Amino acid sequence: MKAPLLETFTRLITNTGPISVSHYMAESNAHYYGGRDPFGAAGDFITAPEISQMFGELIGLWLADIWIRAGRTEPVHYVELGPGRGTLARDALGAARRYGLDPRVHFVETSTSLKALQLEMHPQAFWHADLSTLPSDGPLLIVANEFLDALPVRQLVRTAAGWRERMVGLDEGRLVPVAGTAPMEVAVPTSRRDAPEGTILEISPASAAVVYEVAGRLATQGGAALFIDYGHAEPRFGSSLQAVRAHRKVDVFSAPGEADLTAHVDFSALAPIALSRGVRWLGTEEQGHWLRSLGIDARADALAAAAPLHAEAVRTARDRLTGEGQMGALFKVMGITAPDWPDGAGFERTD
Repeated sequence: MKAPLLETFTRLITNTGPISVSHYMAESNAHYYGGRDPFGAAGDFITAPEISQMFGELIGLWLADIWIRAGRTEPVHYVELGPGRGTLARDALGAARRYGLDPRVHFVETSTSLKALQLEMHPQAFWHADLSTLPSDGPLLIVANEFLDALPVRQLVRTAAGWRERMVGLDEGRLVPVAGTAPMEVAVPTSRRDAPEGTILEISPASAAVVYEVAGRLATQGGAALFIDYGHAEPRFGSSLQAVRAHRKVDVFSAPGEADLTAHVDFSALAPIALSRGVRWLGTEEQGHWLRSLGIDARADALAAAAPLHAEAVRTARDRLTGEGQMGALFKVMGITAPDWPDGAGFERTD
């Protein structure tokens, strides 16, 4: 028996023709996140806040440090996009409060299942369906960890006839990628249009819209934002769309709505969008470098000394977050601030 969403897609494509990869990804993830807790060993994947408290604590210290140096403006708001179970917020806010930063808490969340978990841990928080209802009465301290990667991407493919949108069609009852028929040259940057036949270019208008809105808010209200995700800081070609279920990669098109669909974040495309709103781009650093700059090694040593029985687990978690062959190099941290806010720790500015 087909899964409900697979059946829906099959019927839709049969009746109306192929759908875009963006449509497929958006509907699949809305279904996936709408009714489950996907995190942890019993779920489909583990994020950095679930690996170790050190991750959230260092983010909280980063926010407290930059807020203090910006003048301790009140009221101030902590905003997290896609906060998962609320683990990162718990650790970040706990660390920040030790230095006087006790912000109002806002979560941008659309999953009712995850909202219920967040409510247990943060009963004082305010929830928003999108950024439009965030408060406007003070600076925003915004954190988005593994949020952008789940937003839908458009895929463009270079065919013999030119650039076309990559679509999802049917082949003997199976969902498969196919090239569309409408010319798409206008959506491809001029410098990249001469790529060889078969080349795939991913773009994410949804991610661009989020960064554009966040940057606009910071320019108007003050504050800072951290975008942390796996992706690349330089432009590249190729499909990065993947599906994960029970901690294993599975076929992207086999079970829509039953696996987490993600794509690598193109930070090189997002930085100019942020700058267009007049904010300051602090840089895009590898997660391992950024965490080490903030003192994760010293924090790991302190935790290991305080709980010797857990010392090996602490160091293993540290290595997983910072290691070149693990999350340290694949994950990036992009920082932006309001025009009159100071530099943030961990970013090596070149200007």
